[in-house]
Amino acid sequence: MHNELSFVSTGAWKRLYKNKLAVSSIIIIAFFLLLAAFGYVISPDNTPNADLQTIEIQAKQPGYTQLFLKLPAPAINKASWFDKIINGSPAQYKYIPIKDYYIIKNVLHVNKYIDEDTSVLQQYNMTLITKNTNNALSSCFIVKKYWLGTDMFGRDILSRLIIGSRISLAVGFIAVLISMLVGIILGALAGYYRKWVDDIIMWCINVVWSIPTILLVFAFTISFGKGFWQIFIAVGLTMWVNVARLVRGQVMGIKELEYIQAAQTMGFSNRRIIFKHIMPTMLGPLMVIAASNFAMAIIIEAGLSFLGIGIQPPQPSWGLMIKENYNFIVTSKPLLALIPGIAIMLLVLAFNLLGNGLRDAFDIKNN
Repeated sequence: MHNELSFVSTGAWKRLYKNKLAVSSIIIIAFFLLLAAFGYVISPDNTPNADLQTIEIQAKQPGYTQLFLKLPAPAINKASWFDKIINGSPAQYKYIPIKDYYIIKNVLHVNKYIDEDTSVLQQYNMTLITKNTNNALSSCFIVKKYWLGTDMFGRDILSRLIIGSRISLAVGFIAVLISMLVGIILGALAGYYRKWVDDIIMWCINVVWSIPTILLVFAFTISFGKGFWQIFIAVGLTMWVNVARLVRGQVMGIKELEYIQAAQTMGFSNRRIIFKHIMPTMLGPLMVIAASNFAMAIIIEAGLSFLGIGIQPPQPSWGLMIKENYNFIVTSKPLLALIPGIAIMLLVLAFNLLGNGLRDAFDIKNN
């Protein structure tokens, strides 16, 4: 039986690699995983939560460029390289948007940018600006390009999009982990022992099944409170039903096969039969439903964040980014809200295509 399963799995993986859409989805998912892992290394704004705000340049179109004067920030404790990768690094400078500048004697005169038609003249002592650097005055200026524009607080959308990928992938992973753990255990118990155990578990499944998922998430979120980990647990505890129903049906069918009855006759424990002889045969269906639940978790988290009961500011979340910028959809700047929506659509589509590819690859008719 083990050799047969190994042969089936090998053939399934070969068929999956021949599926161009599935392979493309794997590449997309891997790309977002890299973004999530090294977000603070590659994002233009590597401050914690990519929350560097410049109100003067709020709601700018993609490709916008701005000249800044860099003023040394107050002394801060430097983060270690590990902290920089995980949490980002505090801003080393205060960035002041300016239109132009000129120097008279030892005084720097800058026209601070307020809006397209307004600027304010400010003066700075050259010695104070350059005392902490041995470089020329030109090093005190920087031109920033906002490839995807800025949001309503003047933050870099590209940076928040990159850091926000962590939330979507993390909530998907943890929600799938919780749903698979609960669903596999309850489904296996119901399908294997039947009788009153099956009746109780099926009653729970039917109760949870009858309540809309979004309402269940609302209830869990209100009970646990708003926050980072609370939303992960809330989403995970509402997605186990599909897993339990699948596992129950599969276990009921596999339990009647001859090799399972032979294992029972030989006196193997029920736990060994369930987890060593039955569950390995369900790898394909479980992977399919895991991919589907991953996509659903991303959508649910984005919806909750959009409604204000999911991830809380200043943490970046794609759903929260849509909420903060959706008013621009009816203006001349719809991309500010559409960009995170496109990211959600792309990642969800990738997981759905991967799920379809896994379904076709592990289909028993193809073996």
